[in-house]
Amino acid sequence: MHYFDAVLRYSETPVTEIHDAACEQAGIRLLVKREDLNHPWVSGNKWWKLKYNLEKLTVKTILTFGGAFSNHIFATAAAAKELGLESIGVIRGERIEPLNHTLTFAEQCGMKLHFISREMYRRKGEPDFIASMKERFGNFFLIPEGGTNSLAVKGCQEFAREKLSHLDFDFLMLPIGTGGTMAGIIAGLEGRRQVLGVSVLKNGGFLSNDIGFLLQNNFGQSYGNWEVLTSYDHGGYAKVTQELLDLVSAMKMKHNLPLDTVYTGKLMSAVLKEAERGRFQRGSTVLALHTGGLQGIGGLS
Repeated sequence: MHYFDAVLRYSETPVTEIHDAACEQAGIRLLVKREDLNHPWVSGNKWWKLKYNLEKLTVKTILTFGGAFSNHIFATAAAAKELGLESIGVIRGERIEPLNHTLTFAEQCGMKLHFISREMYRRKGEPDFIASMKERFGNFFLIPEGGTNSLAVKGCQEFAREKLSHLDFDFLMLPIGTGGTMAGIIAGLEGRRQVLGVSVLKNGGFLSNDIGFLLQNNFGQSYGNWEVLTSYDHGGYAKVTQELLDLVSAMKMKHNLPLDTVYTGKLMSAVLKEAERGRFQRGSTVLALHTGGLQGIGGLS
């Protein structure tokens, strides 16, 4: 067992079946992999994306990036606290008081929040910007926005190989923001099944290129069993519609399935709409991956 696993222990997660009218009419079976239950704070795909990043550390400080509702900021702050590390979160946009639930939690974990303009945030990958951060904060281990890099993709590949490949399903659906989790899962399933990513970003078509790059760069393959869906962002990242709010509420009341409005609510919206539109052959099994991020419920309010 690695150090990360020993301190931030992984809890095995269940697969639950959802009996929804849209799925029954479409003649499909809907399962949900409750990966939100794998850890209290470093939950869902973030556990797997951070695993090899945090095992790679040679310094005691992490610097990373995210928006005000970022699951990655939340999880990284919690992981750093548990592992006895310092953390810095470079946050897109102005500091608005009171801080939302996600950022309040991050500060309570000891993360230093550094707010920058959206224009400056777009430069976050440039060498000059990274150098300015090192001048300000000293030496650090940099983890990209959303945690997506080759180490994160490796962790998600391991997740798919160990936790998904033995399950019986025809389609896997998951929400995506950077594409790292999806790339790792495609590779871990080795081209088997169909993988549909639901962009939570407005105009998320660019994610197809990003995922293709991650697959080719990390695994030397492109695979042909995946697609990015771009019609379910409900206005963009952290944006909501009344339809989305109603769906999240109904899933909790009818099926005791907690969802957030940033990621997993949009995922479930896509699953049900695609079922209604006849995407899945009758008799198919669809596995929806619950990627955690339930603090987004508090963050939005």
